[in-house]
Amino acid sequence: MALYSEKVMDHFRNPRNVGVIEDANGIGEVGNAKCGDIMKMYLKIEDGIVQDVKFETFGCGSAIASSSMATELIKGKPLSEVKTLTNKAVAEALDGLPDYKMHCSVLAEEAIQSALEDYQRRLQEDAKA
Repeated sequence: MALYSEKVMDHFRNPRNVGVIEDANGIGEVGNAKCGDIMKMYLKIEDGIVQDVKFETFGCGSAIASSSMATELIKGKPLSEVKTLTNKAVAEALDGLPDYKMHCSVLAEEAIQSALEDYQRRLQEDAKA
């Protein structure tokens, strides 16, 4: 049995949505000190919909694949759906990850949640201004 699914390998070799959104209104960055992976997610949200999402990931193939798949799962989706994304959903969409690589899907979930928190904070600051 192969260690990684074809989907993991595809998203590692051909990651989707890589890069920076200069005018992002939600940015989240998380890391795992144990493995050294760092993920940064950029969200462009308009009218409660994720219009664009990009990522920068420094890490292993599973981290890159998890970031790529997570962006695909939330692009064009309403915030109500994005908020419910789980690491399990990311891993399942990749047709599974080895147990010792599940932390990569957790990081993807955490990076999105961090970007959503940043978006909410910016909304509150704009409301006060």
